[in-house]
Amino acid sequence: MKEEFLHYIWKYRLYNKPLKTIENEHIKVISPGIHNHNAGPDFSDVRLRIGEALWAGNVEIHVNSSDWYRHGHQHDPAYDNVVLHVVFHHDDTSSDRRIPVLQLKEFFDSSLYVNYQQFINSKRWVPCINQIKEVPAHEISLWLERMLIERLEHKAELIHGFLRLGNNDWAEAFYHTLARSFGFSVNALPFEMMARSLPYRVIARHLDQPMQVEALVFGQAGLLSHDLKDPWPQALFTEYSFLRQKYHLVPIATHLWRFLRLRPVNFPTIRLAQFSALLCAGDGLVARVLESTTTDDLTEYFFGVSASAYWDNHYVFDRLTPGRKKQLGKDAISLLMINAMLPFLFVYGRSIDNDHLCNRALDFFSRLQGEKNAQIRKWKDAGIDVSNAFNTQALIWMKSDYCDKKRCLDCRIGNYLLKPGSGI
Repeated sequence: MKEEFLHYIWKYRLYNKPLKTIENEHIKVISPGIHNHNAGPDFSDVRLRIGEALWAGNVEIHVNSSDWYRHGHQHDPAYDNVVLHVVFHHDDTSSDRRIPVLQLKEFFDSSLYVNYQQFINSKRWVPCINQIKEVPAHEISLWLERMLIERLEHKAELIHGFLRLGNNDWAEAFYHTLARSFGFSVNALPFEMMARSLPYRVIARHLDQPMQVEALVFGQAGLLSHDLKDPWPQALFTEYSFLRQKYHLVPIATHLWRFLRLRPVNFPTIRLAQFSALLCAGDGLVARVLESTTTDDLTEYFFGVSASAYWDNHYVFDRLTPGRKKQLGKDAISLLMINAMLPFLFVYGRSIDNDHLCNRALDFFSRLQGEKNAQIRKWKDAGIDVSNAFNTQALIWMKSDYCDKKRCLDCRIGNYLLKPGSGI
């Protein structure tokens, strides 16, 4: 028996007959309280009627009643207001404690635990992947909405970190958010480190000089040196050497960038060049994000953004390749929208208590096409709607933060399938 399972039974009141203490007093649960995931009793602000007495306080849950002493709760003032000790097995008959004890194993359907064990011991990609088709569509829809909000709240922590880094300058925070997203998954960290080493206030002084912006970006990325042969990277290095001294800049290490197993169009050199071009495409990008009323308004900004002419026939410095203009592709634009623009819109809306901006971000997610990758294909094969970014982003979060961690007890879908008669 696991303690977390007993929490689940108590929290959702999944007992199947009237509760009684080991002293045979009737228990009426008026409120199971607030689940506490930190130190202290497991549930606070509980309301109970035990016998004729009304109680308000905390509930502590253990597998065995002897765990109370094993954990030292008798010496901890935080547990002085525990009004009920809920256990699976009452094995402490010698105690003279006055806290009522509920032996929970007598009051719930054993099939609940059997179903739970099957999930926990499952070796499948997702524990419930073979049963998820049994869950009503509205249950899945409600849960995916919760998952997307959780994912955006997680991204909010990162964006607020950028905001603190930039002294509460939203333009600086957006610059860092966009930079990290330009690295996509493989080079997100070096892109973020490059942006940290190159404040937006420095970039902003040179937006009317694209060559200088590209020099700053590639220089701080650690990719410029006097050994480069072509005229363009030589010119970038010369310009960067001057700007580096002027602004007292320190570049990041070159070895952080990953090229291996990437298609050439996704090489960090191409993404850095496109990032430089986007920065110069027009100031006031934060205002554009906040003022856009349709997804077309946002994506329009990206269309036509292309790396400088040198990259038409290069993927890396000093190595000539067949000519091809290095514009941002449709898939790349969609990912930048999903990972940077819309989370930023949502977080900004939350920060100024503007529900309209938050709802607009959620609406935009529902209008954007969902990502296409191996994980999303598996969800599609399981019968889940993956046609829009609202669902795909929610599923990505559910997989990483719930399914992979076997948090079936905290999942609305898991809850539905765990109940007796679910057919697991």
